[in-house]
Amino acid sequence: MANPAVNQRMPVLVLALAAVAMTAYLWAFLHAESQLAVGVLLAVAVAAVVAARKTGAAQAIEAAGSQRPGAAAAWAAAGALALVLAFHDNHFPLLMICTVLLYTTACLGLTVQFGFSGVANFAGAAFFGIGSYATAVLATHTGLPHLLVVALSGVLAALVGSLLITPVLRTRGHYAALVTIAFGILFKTFIEVNDVLGGPQGLQVPGITVFGYAFNDGFSIGEREVSFYVSYALLSLGICGGVFAVVKALERSWVGLSMDVVRTDETAAATFGLHIARWKVVAFMLGNFFAGIAGSVYGTLTGFVAPNNFTFADSLLMLSIVILGGLGNAVGLIPAAIIVLVLPEKLQFIQEYRFLFYAALVIAILLFRPDGLLPRRTRLFFRQEGSR
Repeated sequence: MANPAVNQRMPVLVLALAAVAMTAYLWAFLHAESQLAVGVLLAVAVAAVVAARKTGAAQAIEAAGSQRPGAAAAWAAAGALALVLAFHDNHFPLLMICTVLLYTTACLGLTVQFGFSGVANFAGAAFFGIGSYATAVLATHTGLPHLLVVALSGVLAALVGSLLITPVLRTRGHYAALVTIAFGILFKTFIEVNDVLGGPQGLQVPGITVFGYAFNDGFSIGEREVSFYVSYALLSLGICGGVFAVVKALERSWVGLSMDVVRTDETAAATFGLHIARWKVVAFMLGNFFAGIAGSVYGTLTGFVAPNNFTFADSLLMLSIVILGGLGNAVGLIPAAIIVLVLPEKLQFIQEYRFLFYAALVIAILLFRPDGLLPRRTRLFFRQEGSR
């Protein structure tokens, strides 16, 4: 007869092993510099995915994550923290980690909009840019605490989104998408011709200072120098983790259920008394708030913002992360962001052919996984016995 205590610990053990294996692989992939090492690691990833599907290991990991969502999130955060510590003195891998975390945060906002309530937003990079530019102006010309500036930048992105939501609500389908595309192009044009915002040359963004500690100064532990990106990586991890927790709580709540009904069938939603416009406005503003705070931290991370950083192509990049990860599934955004953001950087040895290879890889993934890497599962309202 199986021991109940062992059965309860088994999902945690499975998640721990998976987290250790994934963290070790990401460390090796970020550390790899030669074309041979990158090629071998890509082959190992493909072989591991195929083997996991054939042996049932992938299903076991998914089941363990469903039974212990709290443990899964904790192990994922521990793995990200371990990577930050492992690359504490290496600038480029830390920059990649920060970029993945901040783009994931912005894409969590798109998930609320597109995946939960069905509001098309093809201007994600524009709201990301609003956060960056707001931080550049507020941090330079006001004495507000920088963490408050980050929050206000998100609020400003949400408020600008509230002005756009009216034409979005009055249109449907591809017409609504065209409205957001037009806004994204208008935003880029506006900051290009606006000399107050630096015009095409852009603006410098001051680094974050918290309680007298300047993130850009870095620090040392004993005789070991620590990259200043470590502070940004820890902040990015905290913001991404907090937004992820909010989105998952939203998904499990009656608010998420209402958004799902609106996305699935607006006529049925109206029949049952749901206020369609209200939930679309909530989703649109909340998603833009997340994109704004992510863009705010990204601006301070890079130290400079320019119109060319927030083009329609960047909006498509964010949408590709959302779709590739699995529309409506927040968990799939991390592996999708790694593929979209990190893989092209590691394929620089094949020069101009790297984007061709990358595009072919994405197409192949969508052919074999049309619902994304981690498709969104059917909503569960009741936890399984013993889940946490």
